[in-house]
Amino acid sequence: MRNTYLIVAEHRDGKLRRVTLEALRAAAACAAGEDEIHAALLGEGLDDLAAELAAYPVAQVHVIESESLRNYNPEAYVQALAPLLASLRPDGLFLGHTAAGRDLAPALAARLSAGQISDVTGIEREDDGRIVFVRPIYAGKAIERRVFGSAPRVVTVRPNNFLAAEPREDGTAAPIARSAAASASELRTVVRDVVRKTAGRIDLAEAKIVISGGRGVKSAEGFRPLEELAELLGGAVGASRGACDAGYCDYGLQIGQTGKVVTPEIYIACGISGAIQHLAGMSGSRIIVAINKDPEAPIFQLADYGIVGDLFEVVPLLTQEFRKALA
Repeated sequence: MRNTYLIVAEHRDGKLRRVTLEALRAAAACAAGEDEIHAALLGEGLDDLAAELAAYPVAQVHVIESESLRNYNPEAYVQALAPLLASLRPDGLFLGHTAAGRDLAPALAARLSAGQISDVTGIEREDDGRIVFVRPIYAGKAIERRVFGSAPRVVTVRPNNFLAAEPREDGTAAPIARSAAASASELRTVVRDVVRKTAGRIDLAEAKIVISGGRGVKSAEGFRPLEELAELLGGAVGASRGACDAGYCDYGLQIGQTGKVVTPEIYIACGISGAIQHLAGMSGSRIIVAINKDPEAPIFQLADYGIVGDLFEVVPLLTQEFRKALA
């Protein structure tokens, strides 16, 4: 029996988000034999994105265009996807575990009368053919392995935990099917504009390098050395809840149990003591570097590399050395 899987692609500023390709890889881990993977792309003016996505190993790209889909709107997205879900009847639906994905997945699961597993970091196939979905629970203190009782299944994938899918080796492209969504006049709510306080910056959830500041930065000005280092390394700037509560930065940068969960290749914690709440949001980082004046700070127990010193002296020195190395 052939199964069908559907990826809901995310894009921003005219580019596919990396988590879309990671979700495609996750779907491929579930697929076998003649199973098919489809992709849904929603928005406005999607020609280039559709062509790019069609170069990846998908059976078909379903493009749904409307002015009402220019900005993410859960009501508009659910209505736009409803006909596709009814016709395709996917056995599995994959989304990124992003702000939009976390919002959209439960609504789609309810429409499909499907089970949902969120924040998946791994997929295993057992000898009996069962597919096991792995995810962290209790703020990362334990790992849960779950299976679905039956299809359909809705899954959100944590960014930076699956390899991104690669384009087809033969250079062929998947067919593209186009349709139109409901107009804005048919919706109860309409998103007129989106204002981003972090415009132009790399998304924290997908960043390969994250430089975070805690109360030790002392002020909003204290984040400038961190921003300079992040810009040099092509990374993103994050913060602890303490720094956000103190008004040093926007809560959109908060990393932790009540903020964002990040899993970068390198995480540099500057002036962060290492409260459990914060560790829950970054303990999955591949390499953790801690910079703190207190040699007894709990963050050093988790860090792979620790530097005992004043961040206002250490960070500029790191920036200087990295600039030399990258010159």
